[in-house]
Amino acid sequence: MPNRLIVIVADSGFAAIELIAAVRRHVCFLTRLRLDANLFEEPPARRPEQRGRPPKKGRKLPKLTQVLTDPATVWTKIIMPEWYGGKRCRLEFTSGTAIWYHGGLPPLPIRWVLVRDPAGIRKPQAFLCTDLDAKPADILGWYVHRWSVETTFQETREHLGVETQRQWSDLAIARTTPALLGLFSLITLWAAEAKAALHPRTAAWYAKDEPTFSDAIATVRRVLWAVPNLSISRINPDNVEIPAAILQRLVEAVCYTT
Repeated sequence: MPNRLIVIVADSGFAAIELIAAVRRHVCFLTRLRLDANLFEEPPARRPEQRGRPPKKGRKLPKLTQVLTDPATVWTKIIMPEWYGGKRCRLEFTSGTAIWYHGGLPPLPIRWVLVRDPAGIRKPQAFLCTDLDAKPADILGWYVHRWSVETTFQETREHLGVETQRQWSDLAIARTTPALLGLFSLITLWAAEAKAALHPRTAAWYAKDEPTFSDAIATVRRVLWAVPNLSISRINPDNVEIPAAILQRLVEAVCYTT
């Protein structure tokens, strides 16, 4: 797809010069950057009479830890509509271009973005992007979008058993993961329709403000297992085989089993 921008967002485990240098001409690669990374200016233009190998890098730049504490650093304010946890967040950033270089490895041109929390609640972070013309706001937005994808994979592993498949056939294994991800989407849509009944279940040791996927599964089960859906007509609407109150407690308990 030569005419389409492909953005790959990865965590810090993929922040390797060899990897990024190999793919940067084909995709836009975005990941975290160490605050103590060795950054340099672009190499100076080669003079016609100059001999020897062309330089790979220019003057060494201050480390981002120094940029962070330098009073001369110019910070730009930004409000991210969604940060980690899906909440609005007020941040400050500064950005620039540089050559990320380590001896024996190819020089890597990058755009770096250094972010800090003016309230001091979150730790400073740095990001790199292989698209030197990318806007810092877009870089931050791309990285935050990765969080929803990771959460989806985590919840499908935890609640739908994506990594615990027991098929012998390769075709069955290939079919199972898309089916489970489709089931994840269906449960999310059904839970959104039953939004009035969707409430986070908390405990003394686990407080949460927003519903999680386990709450979504429980909500869908509660709707599907409701007495009008699973039973025939009866004389007394308040009683079945057991009192309705006890049945409700049992249903609540079963809804949250994995």
